[in-house]
Amino acid sequence: MPNAVTRIPAAPSKLALEHFESQFAYETDCWDTHDALSCGDPGFILVDVRGPDAFAAGHVPGAINIPHRKIIGSRMSTYPVDTLFVTYCAGPHCNGAARAAVRLAQLGFPVKLMAGGITGWLDEGFALEASQKAAAA
Repeated sequence: MPNAVTRIPAAPSKLALEHFESQFAYETDCWDTHDALSCGDPGFILVDVRGPDAFAAGHVPGAINIPHRKIIGSRMSTYPVDTLFVTYCAGPHCNGAARAAVRLAQLGFPVKLMAGGITGWLDEGFALEASQKAAAA
């Protein structure tokens, strides 16, 4: 008897492989981000795209704060065009990281989204850092 899972057949393995492998070009996870940040020069800039108050209350250590609406050409022109950005927001219930990724890609930057955002970071057991004043790029 078909159910919600089996009613639509799974994609052929070749297509599934292409789909799932391609996700790594667009996303990273909290664990890999944490590991890269702990190695010194991670090779990317981690961007918290929430508002300054949320950033100040708690953010991933090493992140800079650029709210997604403030990702504009004039502000980002200080970065080389090959700078890799990794964006995150509050969590899977928030699309701010995706909005920021769209803006960065429109400006020609390579970009990935950190899946899970703050929620995922905390779920992994990693600490947040608070600041008196939001640190901006």
